[in-house]
Amino acid sequence: MTVLVTGACGRVGTALTEYLDDGFNIRCFDRRDHPACPTTVGDVADYPSLASAVDGVDALVHLAAASRVEAPWPDVLTSNIVGGYNALEAARRHEVERVVLASTNHVVGMYEEEHRPALYSLDYDLHLDETAPVRPDSHYATTKVFNEAQGRYYVEGHEFPKRVYVLRIGSVRGPDEDHPYADAERGVRDGKWSRDSDRYDREVTRMKATWQSRRDIAHLVECCLRDESVRYDVFYGVSDNDCRWLDIEHANSVLDYRPRDNGEEWDEPPAMSWES
Repeated sequence: MTVLVTGACGRVGTALTEYLDDGFNIRCFDRRDHPACPTTVGDVADYPSLASAVDGVDALVHLAAASRVEAPWPDVLTSNIVGGYNALEAARRHEVERVVLASTNHVVGMYEEEHRPALYSLDYDLHLDETAPVRPDSHYATTKVFNEAQGRYYVEGHEFPKRVYVLRIGSVRGPDEDHPYADAERGVRDGKWSRDSDRYDREVTRMKATWQSRRDIAHLVECCLRDESVRYDVFYGVSDNDCRWLDIEHANSVLDYRPRDNGEEWDEPPAMSWES
């Protein structure tokens, strides 16, 4: 299977190129060359360059986006709304069988705003599955709601794509920060707080709930690429964390998603490369 990954140089994209099964023929699309995979350099907001990369692939994993929660409207309008439309339209015109769309946990982010910080404790009673009404927490999140809706429209209103998988991804970090202490440690590095602060502890407890390891996100995408049952569906992307409020049972039952990692297995950060 030939798979095009947009945004391939980002955190999730590099996890896929690192962990996806070697049986997949991976092509990349990004604003810069990927160091390990053949890349079409371009912008998802530019339809001709994206369409040329989509031509001839069996599956499209669309990750490219302005992904900062605080990103201003002009940025998310161009990268997420226009880019998301371009990805689905290119898949339609070039008869791509399946599309995996990267969404975000922030499409239900107002639940977290309402219930935090108590939400981060192990015994807090909140569970959000694919049926929970969306409650976006930002312009960024609203664009992902749009992407989700467009994905459903394309699969139900057009001949192609045949299958669309929406992944509401939690907290995936880069290869040097693949652990639930990543954000807390980055704050220490940047001088925002100390390790003995309440803010440090809060960052850790939150990420122990929302973390998805790099091998687990790659496994979830691989489950989508191998599935033959879904027409359109929504799945949450987190590891098997004890204190998560985002559902993984649906992905388990439909896709056989079997995450290997759990944020609670970590009780301290690894040695950080910036400490010397």
